Amino acid sequence: MKKVLVIGSNSFSGSDFIDLLLEKGGYAVTGISRSPEKSGIFLPYKKRRSPDFRFHQLDLNSDREKIFGLLGRLKPGYIVNFAAQGEVAPSWDNPGQWFETNAVAVANLGNFLRKQGWLKKYIHISTPEVYGTCSGTVKEDFPVNPSTPYAASKAAGDLFLFTLVKNYGFPLVMIRSTNVYGAHQQLFKIIPRSIIYARSNKVIELHGGGKAVKSYIQIRDVSRGELLAMEKGRGGEIYHLSPDAGIPVRALVKIICKKMRVDFKTASRDVGERLGQDAAYVIDSGKARAELGWAPAISLEDGLTGTIDWIEKNWEAIRKLPLAYSHKK
Repeated sequence: MKKVLVIGSNSFSGSDFIDLLLEKGGYAVTGISRSPEKSGIFLPYKKRRSPDFRFHQLDLNSDREKIFGLLGRLKPGYIVNFAAQGEVAPSWDNPGQWFETNAVAVANLGNFLRKQGWLKKYIHISTPEVYGTCSGTVKEDFPVNPSTPYAASKAAGDLFLFTLVKNYGFPLVMIRSTNVYGAHQQLFKIIPRSIIYARSNKVIELHGGGKAVKSYIQIRDVSRGELLAMEKGRGGEIYHLSPDAGIPVRALVKIICKKMRVDFKTASRDVGERLGQDAAYVIDSGKARAELGWAPAISLEDGLTGTIDWIEKNWEAIRKLPLAYSHKK
């Protein structure tokens, strides 16, 4: 069995990737996250009760030596790092914390891993936000031009990793995917929050009138791309994962309202734009399609229906949970 260590296993993307590995079989998976495991509502892999998965509660910032010790004992051939301070707006209030996790911790981890002969591939989950406003044909060689502390911290970590590639032949493969969504996502994200608000007769706020264009991609499509990159991706390369087209947030919320059978005009209102909001978030994924044989398979319509079904199925539990983002240092 291939040994895979997933850092950030409690995250939306990390937990779905683990679920895909366990579904496929043939992988011995170890998960690391700074928080205790969440409930099965948010961790899809839990339904499998697989003996091929082990979890360790460890923090990249405060438990660095423990993590290095665990890595030395396990010697996983593949490491996939989803861990990050990932929210944009709060990064303005605590930029140092974002750099601590997204740049300094990444530098320390990469510097340790470059010395380990057992590592076959390190998959790093980045973000297209490092490019700033993305429109037109934004390919993997597009220059970084971050607009927020979050994006700047991710760009800093990314650039350090590429110094390891240049000087040590570090087996890095980097993923930059657009806006992921789907069942099990954090409730404060735009899609689950809009569904919950529509169901609860609450008003959905559209920052900047919802004009910003985003590229929404169902989480399992992204996990499949990440697995292909882990298995087939070339060292030192970046791969974009994105749908065929973007959509304004306003249009997205209109689709959700229609599916929820509520009136968009009464269910939403325009509010001021967020600081540093990029006007467009559209990137080209032709490289992954050509080299990895990847393509998104789940339409936005089907993906939204699946997310609504998940919320409906778990409504009694979900309706009691907080919807606001809660920052953890």
